[in-house]
Amino acid sequence: MADFTETLTSDDIAMIARQGVYFVATATAEDRINLSPKGLADTFKVLSPTRVAYLDLAGSGNETNAHLLADGRITVMMCNFEQPALILRIYGRGRAVLPADADWDELAAHFTLLPGTRQIFDIAVESVQTSCGWGIPLMQMDRHRETLVKYHAQQDPDNWAAKYSARDRSIDGLPTRPTDRYIAGEADL
Repeated sequence: MADFTETLTSDDIAMIARQGVYFVATATAEDRINLSPKGLADTFKVLSPTRVAYLDLAGSGNETNAHLLADGRITVMMCNFEQPALILRIYGRGRAVLPADADWDELAAHFTLLPGTRQIFDIAVESVQTSCGWGIPLMQMDRHRETLVKYHAQQDPDNWAAKYSARDRSIDGLPTRPTDRYIAGEADL
């Protein structure tokens, strides 16, 4: 049975803190649904019971950015792969905050910036759903992959910025707000 609340509860926040992977879904009325797995260590933050954010590194596309510009709706799902069985969904309205934006410094202070940081997605929580998760397998996390961070750390900053600032369209042709700034990050590599 599903339960809905308007904000994150203390139990929800504790469950989120234990997760090594989460999933982000966005869509527009006419275009493809985008569903992205996320899982770099310490990239998802609960800022308050009504606000969450996650650090986003550059990758193969920028669909979440495009969808939020066009529509604003976002769903974050977390599955507890250990005990107790639980699925948590955060429904909200999101926006991309880029390094050039006025509120970047305030939001970025919540994270350890990683090489390749492209943007931070800031999400206003509208509702939270929890459900049983009895159909989700029991699994244990081995470790986070280091490949994406290492890839970005090896890039020439000027070439990186040029590459990702040129990616100004989604796969469906929607505009994005690409970053024009390489973030060297603070990760020890």
